[in-house]
Amino acid sequence: MYTHLLVPTDGSELSTKALTQAINFAKSLGAKITFLYVQPEFPLLIAGEGALLLPENREEFARDTAAQAEQILSEARSRAAAQGVEASSCTAVSDVPYQVIINTADAEGCDLVFMASHARKGLVGIILGSETKKVLSHSKIPVLVYR
Repeated sequence: MYTHLLVPTDGSELSTKALTQAINFAKSLGAKITFLYVQPEFPLLIAGEGALLLPENREEFARDTAAQAEQILSEARSRAAAQGVEASSCTAVSDVPYQVIINTADAEGCDLVFMASHARKGLVGIILGSETKKVLSHSKIPVLVYR
């Protein structure tokens, strides 16, 4: 059936629940997991007459998001190891998470994406859409969505 799952995670409560279910699913199949955390790009905020507002300096932002990624991925690998599931992890920096998820699944040879649904509602959902929906629409491999 499935032998290699890609499990994107962002450390949120729903994502952590999906991660737990993905580990259980992989264990039942004898499959391995690659965990993925997509770090955001450095934000540039424009205000007023085009003035740039920088929330932090670029290096500090990159260091903080990389540390957050490693913390989340380390916890994911530990949880998988505790269940006897082979797991690795990777991270990438992008403001287009769905594309990173699809590209990583392909590059890692995954045969299933197992991810949480973070459906946005209202106007935000119309404008931004859902990364899960985008993965479902563009992925060439099966996607299992945990709700």
